[in-house]
Amino acid sequence: MSKYDKLVQNAAGRVVPQIINGSDAIAFQGVGKYHPTGRKYAPPIATCADYPADGNKIVAGIKEALVRSGIRDGMAISTHHHFRNGDLVAQQVFDAAAELGIKGLIWVPSASFECHAPLIKYLEDGTIHHIEGSMNGALGKFTSEGKMQGLGVLRSHGGRYQAIQDGDVHIDITVIAAPTADCFGNATGDRGPAACGLLGFALADSQYADRVIVVTDNLVPFPCVPWQIHGNYVDFVVQLDKIGIPEKIVSGTTEITKSPDRLLLAEWTAQFCDEAGIVQDGFSFQAGAGGTALSIGIYFAEMCRQRGIKARFARGGSNKYLVKMLEEGLLDYILDGQTFDLDGVRSMRENSNHLNTSPFTSYNYHGKGNFAQFVDVVILGATEVDVNFNANVVTHSDGYLLHGIGGWMNCLFSKCVILPVPLFRDRMPVIRDKVTTICGPGELIDVIVTERGIAINPLRTDLIEKMKGSSLPIKTIEELKHEAEKICGKPAGPYVTDEPVAVIKWVDGTVIDTVWRVDKR
Repeated sequence: MSKYDKLVQNAAGRVVPQIINGSDAIAFQGVGKYHPTGRKYAPPIATCADYPADGNKIVAGIKEALVRSGIRDGMAISTHHHFRNGDLVAQQVFDAAAELGIKGLIWVPSASFECHAPLIKYLEDGTIHHIEGSMNGALGKFTSEGKMQGLGVLRSHGGRYQAIQDGDVHIDITVIAAPTADCFGNATGDRGPAACGLLGFALADSQYADRVIVVTDNLVPFPCVPWQIHGNYVDFVVQLDKIGIPEKIVSGTTEITKSPDRLLLAEWTAQFCDEAGIVQDGFSFQAGAGGTALSIGIYFAEMCRQRGIKARFARGGSNKYLVKMLEEGLLDYILDGQTFDLDGVRSMRENSNHLNTSPFTSYNYHGKGNFAQFVDVVILGATEVDVNFNANVVTHSDGYLLHGIGGWMNCLFSKCVILPVPLFRDRMPVIRDKVTTICGPGELIDVIVTERGIAINPLRTDLIEKMKGSSLPIKTIEELKHEAEKICGKPAGPYVTDEPVAVIKWVDGTVIDTVWRVDKR
């Protein structure tokens, strides 16, 4: 299997391989330029004749389920990150595979976390050949140093659904950790001792994988309701003592920031949205779960409260602040793509207008539209931005791959995209001539908010016009870059080699950039 071959320059000006782990790939052609052909991938036809007449699909353990699923060398095995850093299932899957002597597996997680660092031993001994999913922390460092046998492939949440749906990645066996399930395989995440919220990241796998294994620590009599995963897709059910630590689903701080600089970013971002006419009755927004983003949500809530208006919906990860807005009547709906704290889990059970969504409805670019286009403003982070408004969320300025993409890419199709970022981190400017890795083309990023000023993309002449006369410090992106360099000096580029270690897939499945092996010096 060729790790990579046929390096070409894509429409973003980046050099990318056209052969990735032995399969053909398509270079990025520009936003909206690639039009897929053909039909969606279809899993094998199943028959009830091959399944228990009484509907009971329970087997003794993960190893037995893998054996009965026909596990063999080179298969693609997927797991999911609904427990985030509290996942207890993925390692058991690969422990079992290693005990069976299986080699060359492709791991396709919807995301990875530090709890998955122990899987590095299976990358080292060949049990796992490569990862097609986020490579956070230790896994990213391992990849950046060129230690993985294959080329890593990073996709957004919507890109992952697109890839599975289109057959770009074929899932042989998926293992879904479900806080509650019945013997037939109906499963939900919003209840049970390990309740984590929704199971939307496993939807594509359940629909398209050859074999589907549900693992639960809370088996209930049929039917498990409300089912988020349909038992009709499921081959085997495994009961364990414990599948996850729900307290560790918490993302970011889940508390508003206390940093004066970050509070200023939040205040200016909220004020910008207000002065630009975005905050009005019936508006919609999406913000992450970090301290700055949460603080912006607090400002939105206060504006709604003072003016007697409410937001139509909030998209994205639910948390206690969104739940408070919902229960206070400041918000009609939460369209939840990922549950970020236990208040969100409770609300999903109790509030009928706290809705369970998935990457198919929210983000899939190879569909007939998606929810992102309805969002009036999305507030996101970034590791770097450049003078052309291109943004990076996966690598740091030293070239190390340390983060996944999540839904970040998919959110760029919202009506207004704002990145509140510090002007520098650890004396390293965030605004650069050229980002280390392009994850989002500059034409889709509208506003950069820093503690030294706000830059509006010149393409957004409407926003520039609306902000004339504002008390906010509106500057050009070049002015902000110059200010950062006056303080920190002009940064050197990352020390990397010409050896690819991973690629970044754009939302349409094309390759937008390459991550290069770090030259440790």
